[in-house]
Amino acid sequence: MARPDINRSGEIEVFVRVVEAGSFSAAARALRMTPSAVSKLIARLESRLGARLVSRSTRKLLLTPEGAAFYESGLRILADMAAAEREAAAGAAPRGRLRVNTYVPFGVHRLIPLLPRFLERYPEISVDLVLTDSVIDLMAERADVAIRAGPLGESRLVARKLGQSPVVVVAAPSYLEPHGTPLTPADLDTHNRMGFGFVRHIDGWPFLDAQGNAVMIPITGNTQVSDGEAMRLMTLAGAGISRLARWHVAADIAAGRLVPLLEDFNPGDEEATHAVYVGQGRHLPARVRAFLDFLGESVRLG
Repeated sequence: MARPDINRSGEIEVFVRVVEAGSFSAAARALRMTPSAVSKLIARLESRLGARLVSRSTRKLLLTPEGAAFYESGLRILADMAAAEREAAAGAAPRGRLRVNTYVPFGVHRLIPLLPRFLERYPEISVDLVLTDSVIDLMAERADVAIRAGPLGESRLVARKLGQSPVVVVAAPSYLEPHGTPLTPADLDTHNRMGFGFVRHIDGWPFLDAQGNAVMIPITGNTQVSDGEAMRLMTLAGAGISRLARWHVAADIAAGRLVPLLEDFNPGDEEATHAVYVGQGRHLPARVRAFLDFLGESVRLG
């Protein structure tokens, strides 16, 4: 537990100012401190952290890798503290920039259609939205909320479940007409099974065989894509067979654009979607709390 006489926010503010000013002396002038006081404070901070943050071997101040990471975290902490003070002074009204990172299918089909209503409800919030199926580091990317599909790994982040959906194997009629329809999982050996270009939590497609035993079919197609929406579009174009969350392709199935396959062998597994954020042991900004509550009341994936 930290000693009460350690002013952590003050140390962070001084360190950030040193980095931005480019030298101890320039930071000292801006902070109305002596250069020696700034140098001692940084040395004390490094001693407490057990890591060198800046290199003093040249006239130019250089950050170590640990210093660069601490600087990014420090910027986030100071911004959150400023936001907390503004919110407290204004009755915690949601305001400010909300940085959201979401996997592409959710962003395209669920989040973007909802955002106008969210922004109308909270006119003092602005949204910075990034769509990617790649897993990001929230602190490094300075994101407030990330929306992810699938199992969550060990993490210090807080997760709020938004829903879950069955998974379905699908193909377009334009693919099935020339290639035929697989009737058992073994029939997939002669079909193009499209995959993703990033690591998934399972390496293959799970099925049940005729005896009800679990089997895993490897993904060995000629196509890899970067995200689930690109996979859906490739499937609609007739490039091959894919396995996607049913909510993602439900409209395509209803319209006959895609055909579910091997449903008798579907193991019934479901894909969960979570909103993850940095919140444990910290003040949660009103803009983030408002967004999480809005998602909870508006998103339907089942």
